[in-house]
Amino acid sequence: MNLPSLYPRYIEARLTEALADSPVVLVHGPRQSGKTTLARMMGKAAGYVYFSFDDDVTASAARADPVGFVADLAERTILDEVQRVPQLFTALKTAVDRDRTPGRFLITGSTNVLLVPGLADSLAGRMQIVRLHPLSQAEMAEKPPRFLAALFGGAFKTQAWPRLGKELAGRIAAGGYPAALARASSGRRAAWYRDYVETLVLRDARDLARVSALDALPRLLTLAAGQTARLLNVTDLAGPFQLSRPTIRDYVTILERLFLLDTLPPWHSNRLSRLIKTPKVHMGDTGLACALLGLDAAALTSDRSTLGQVLETFVFQELRRQASWEETPLSFFHFRDKDGVEVDIVLERGARELVGVEVKAGATVTAADFRGLRKLREAVGARFTTGVVLYDGEMCAPFGEGLYAIPVRALWESS
Repeated sequence: MNLPSLYPRYIEARLTEALADSPVVLVHGPRQSGKTTLARMMGKAAGYVYFSFDDDVTASAARADPVGFVADLAERTILDEVQRVPQLFTALKTAVDRDRTPGRFLITGSTNVLLVPGLADSLAGRMQIVRLHPLSQAEMAEKPPRFLAALFGGAFKTQAWPRLGKELAGRIAAGGYPAALARASSGRRAAWYRDYVETLVLRDARDLARVSALDALPRLLTLAAGQTARLLNVTDLAGPFQLSRPTIRDYVTILERLFLLDTLPPWHSNRLSRLIKTPKVHMGDTGLACALLGLDAAALTSDRSTLGQVLETFVFQELRRQASWEETPLSFFHFRDKDGVEVDIVLERGARELVGVEVKAGATVTAADFRGLRKLREAVGARFTTGVVLYDGEMCAPFGEGLYAIPVRALWESS
């Protein structure tokens, strides 16, 4: 892939809207995903003053006197990596209650404040939260995608696409972190990802909670990488450690707060009583997963079982990244019953529209691959809009009412 040095970030429109009507706007997402670059770029034209709490002196000053620190800030201020000074949230609340001018504070965080009790609540009704993911394939291609619109509109037409083949494994192994993508070789990218995990654990995990076995977190994340796209099994994750299952579950939550892991909840319906209620686990980025598992593109291509797992995570994360740019929120689930009938990804838009996405690493699709989608369609009824099997093939083709086989590259390439 020929990658430019600076990528378009399609979340920019949502961020502009938020700054126009919210006194505090939080851009949160994993470290090195581009939050600081985006915030400073958008703040430059509007005259924002910038502070980073990765600077120990600035962080210490804010911790010592959060109220005084906030009172002395400029009219428009960027506060970077605000999770390092959680005391600041209450001071921001007080300042905003005195002056609710939109766009006063643009803050960034590498911790999911929605999972930190008390932090998000302290600014409820005053703060708009915008999620920035690592780069999507659509941003790398510099082409705003139309896949979600086509998915909910059932607007797929029969046509041929070039098969990705080995290129798909390369995209999966490269991941979406700008700093990793800037490295010239797959080996150097993998080294960046491994260093990233070690640094993140030492810097941010320690700030989040009292972790009794800090060195267990990178190993736990590697185990989770091997479980990506599978049902979350805390017992299996706890196996290699002399730690209790509740402790391992707490550590999984810490990795979620750092945006390194996502848990995908099960879809449920009163019309179906035999559904599995266990969430799936997905790594936050496939480049990180492959680096931790020691897999480059060639190794991934030869390991078909792991390729299928990581491809599912790759599709899930691409859809999540594209959904973050949408004006209407989308909810994500998986569907699985006790007979093993499943749909990898279920998306809901509001209360009336639902679509299903099944992921297949092979280059062919048969009617049997739509078994889970047909069962989901029966359970949902009129709410079911479209079901697709994404595969590494060439033809976009219908497989019955509302069902399509779609080449995976259609996720980020428009016809």
